[in-house]
Parts: sequence; structure tokens; C-alpha cells
Amino acid sequence: MTGQRAAVRRRQTVLRWLVIMAALVFFFLPLVGAFEFTTQGPGGTGRSADTWRRLFDIDAISVEYPVLRRGFLASVGLAVITVVLMLALLVPTMTWVRLRLPGLSRTVEFICLLPLTVPAIVLVVGLTPVYAWVYYLLGSSALWLGLAYVVLVLPYAYRSIDAGLRAIDVRTLAEAARSLGASWFTVLRRIVLPNLRTAVLSASFLSVALVLGEFTIAYLFSKKNLQVAMFELGKSDAKISVAVGLVALAFGFAVLFALSFVGTSPPGISPLARLRRPRADAGSLSDDKEPVP
Repeated sequence: MTGQRAAVRRRQTVLRWLVIMAALVFFFLPLVGAFEFTTQGPGGTGRSADTWRRLFDIDAISVEYPVLRRGFLASVGLAVITVVLMLALLVPTMTWVRLRLPGLSRTVEFICLLPLTVPAIVLVVGLTPVYAWVYYLLGSSALWLGLAYVVLVLPYAYRSIDAGLRAIDVRTLAEAARSLGASWFTVLRRIVLPNLRTAVLSASFLSVALVLGEFTIAYLFSKKNLQVAMFELGKSDAKISVAVGLVALAFGFAVLFALSFVGTSPPGISPLARLRRPRADAGSLSDDKEPVP
């Protein structure tokens, strides 16, 4: 009987490794082919690193390919704007719903997950009248696409922050802090956010990865981000375009891989531990310096 179990485990191990190897070949073989293309010499003969040398020569790439510089700067700005707007919208809203309006949690979840069911082309059609007024009143900068990108990242950011809120007892922490004289802003800043550090970073990383890889909305709105710049660059210099795509994929992989290390630093004093300190220093939680009853 023991021998049969050992044989079954060996077969399962072999099957598991076969599946892993097949997946690695499926995902990495196109990347290897793309890298091989970027190292081809003139006329497709020999090997040359000229493409990669030009790509990492910042001054030369800015002069020779200004569209790539514009697209990269636009994507970086969009990533920052999207993350800031997403956190400013979701963290206070979800915290307040969990504390005061738990009956609306299903409604908020439905609204946040709804963009998953809406194709990007439909989203563009719906946002076109809105952006017509935005461009008329505020200008036609590509950074205004951050408003649309916030909608795109809502499902992924919601799941990350919701998992963080479920992992802590927000109600108990908030009530304890309020009983010590803390304002709601202090509760959010010094009690909720430190406990949601891992969830907030995860939502931010996912949002950055999505913004850097977004193409459809920017292209249909005729704006230049990194993906649109790569698409246009591919018409004139395919090797540089493919090399930029490989670098973007490597960066996205590094960002997602970093999620496994988020929040693994040695923890300090938790907010709950600070709340349990003697009442002599409990007044430090209050921004208004009100006397503690």
C-alpha cells in the first residue's frame, strides 16, 4: 500500500513538472523569439546589440524617437494620477461603508466590479461626451485619461483593499480611537491606513501595471501613452518597438513579483497595541488636543 502511494506521488510530481515546463515554454518562447529579433544584425544576418545600446542611450532615444519619450512621460504621469485618485476614492469610501453603512457593501462591490463586464470600446463610447466637455473646459492633455483609468482599475483595487479590510477589525479599532478623542481623519490616517499598508500597496502596484499596459482607450481617444507610442514606433523601427515592449513586460513582471514581498518588513507597534497603552499617553491620538474624559 505504501509503495502504491509513493508511485502515485511520483507520477503526480512528474505530471506537475511537465505542466510547469509546458507553461514556461508557452509563455517564454515568444519572448525569446522577440529578443532574438532585436539582436539580429543588418539584413537579418549575425548578431548585434545596437538596438539595446540605442534604447538605453536616453539622450539619443529622446532625440531620435520623441514620440517614445512623450508616451513614456504620459504613462508615468497617468500611473501616478490613477493611483492617487483610486486611493482617495476607494479607501475612505470602503472604510466608511464598512463602519457606518454595511448594508451598502454589496452595492459598492457591484459598482466597483462592473467595469470588468464593460468592453473598453463601449467605455470609450460612453465617455466621449464627458471628455468632450473636459477637453473644452480644461484642455486636451493626455493626463485626463487618468479619470478613465480609475474606472478600469476599480475591480482590481477593490478586491485588494476589501481583502485588507476583512483581515482587520476596523469597527473595534475605529471605536477605540474615537473613544480616545481621535477625529475621523486621525482614525483613517493613523489607524486604518497602517493596517491596510499591504492592501494599499498591492492595489497601487496592480494599478500601475494596468496603466502601463493600457492601449485601447488611449488609442481611441488619439492620445499618446507608452503603448500607443510603441505601436506607432513599430511602423518605422520595429526592433526598437519590440525592445521597448520587452522592457515594459519585464517591468510589469517585476512589479507583480514585488507583490509577494509587500508587507513582509518587520512589524512595529500595531495601532491596536498603541490603543492599549496607559491612558496617560492616549491623548496623543487626538489631533485637536481635547482632554480625554
